[in-house]
Amino acid sequence: MEERKALLSIRNLKKVYSTRDGDLEALGNVTFDVFAKEFVTIVGPSGCGKTTLLKIIAGLIEKSDGEIAFDHGNFNPKTEVGFVFQKALLLNWRRVLNNVLLPIEILKLDKKKYIPKAQELLRFVGLEGFERNYPNELSGGMQQRVSLARALIHDPKVILMDEPFGALDAITREKMNIELLRIWSESKKTIIFITHDISEAVFLSDRVVVLSARPSKMIEALDIKLARPRTLNVRTSPEFGEYALKVYKMLGI
Repeated sequence: MEERKALLSIRNLKKVYSTRDGDLEALGNVTFDVFAKEFVTIVGPSGCGKTTLLKIIAGLIEKSDGEIAFDHGNFNPKTEVGFVFQKALLLNWRRVLNNVLLPIEILKLDKKKYIPKAQELLRFVGLEGFERNYPNELSGGMQQRVSLARALIHDPKVILMDEPFGALDAITREKMNIELLRIWSESKKTIIFITHDISEAVFLSDRVVVLSARPSKMIEALDIKLARPRTLNVRTSPEFGEYALKVYKMLGI
């Protein structure tokens, strides 16, 4: 059988910050692959460098050492990555539609040509009819849907999501998990997702990448072989519990 080629290969990635108290090693040595259309979740202790890792992939900060290789060799995060942050980070003075179109303006593309796509994406994430609303008129979950539409507008290959549902209440968070799986399945995007919630990681993922405490190294990339499409009922299955327990043990919990 022909070996699958990774969409994104991360090899021996390191990040060292210079501080007044000396060097701080945030990422020690992180190596893993991400394949096309895969849902990969990264878990690890607080402060182990999960957000730093995403920011390096997105080109927001520089790595100290190691390699990031894209399948076609020329990785341009500005065009090939969409980022959904912990908070929606919408511009309060811009209506929803114009928030979605922000990356188009940053990339200096023709905004008028992308208006129909922005409208379609808002329908896609369940926000049809809210195009002219302002962010402060939306709930937290709705704001994160706008953020996801904004991340998709320039058709990136990879979507990076940094604990996007961490600030939501439990019920809204469960609804957003189901919605995210629908959007991922229909959009056929590759997603790299960060969470502190082990149950959420197992529920969403094809693979869970477990990082150690700082300076972080990859403990294991655990394949999650639960059937898709997934509903909340899968959380009650023995297999789900076994996967979650494996992750807890890897983290020393």
